Amino acid sequence: MGWLFVKKHPHVIEAGKKLSFDDLAEDSVVMFQKKYDPWFALFMCFIFPGLVSTLWGDTFWHGYWVAGGLRYIYVLHVTWCVNSAAHIFGDHPYDTSMWPAENPLVSLGAIGEGWHNWHHKYPFDYAASEFGIDRQFNPTKLFLDTCAYFGLVTERKRATGAWNKLKKIREESIYGAGGSEKSLDAKLLGTSGEKTRTM
Repeated sequence: MGWLFVKKHPHVIEAGKKLSFDDLAEDSVVMFQKKYDPWFALFMCFIFPGLVSTLWGDTFWHGYWVAGGLRYIYVLHVTWCVNSAAHIFGDHPYDTSMWPAENPLVSLGAIGEGWHNWHHKYPFDYAASEFGIDRQFNPTKLFLDTCAYFGLVTERKRATGAWNKLKKIREESIYGAGGSEKSLDAKLLGTSGEKTRTM
């Protein structure tokens, strides 16, 4: 959590002032939230769960502390794991030169946001992971795909084309032009594909 106490560099602050947020200013939901911040967020985070818990006969305070406070603490820590654990622990299949890693455990807690090596290599990819829900735990992608099915999301961008080109270049540098793992195996075993004998 130490990164929360780090002050932004003056250049970052200056660059941030040049960004345009006109599209957000035109969004009535965003402006409603901004107008009533932080009171609306505090109400929805703590008071509302307490009120909901009374609907099935539980106490307000159980909802307030468990569905409100405990959930909030859990969500914050899982979110921070994306900026800590997923930047250290895990595989680096897409770019070995950077810290962010593919971390399945963080993905489990952060509903798919732990595939961080892919996310940093291809930040424009809406899925934040190479594979879909059938191969990588990523409910966020599934949610966005479902929204797209109903026309609520458009213009989703993927990086699989860029990755396939880079993967081909890497394979050629490892296995040779037009090569594959099979051809490398053949080179290691001998041209006939049988193991070469050494004396």
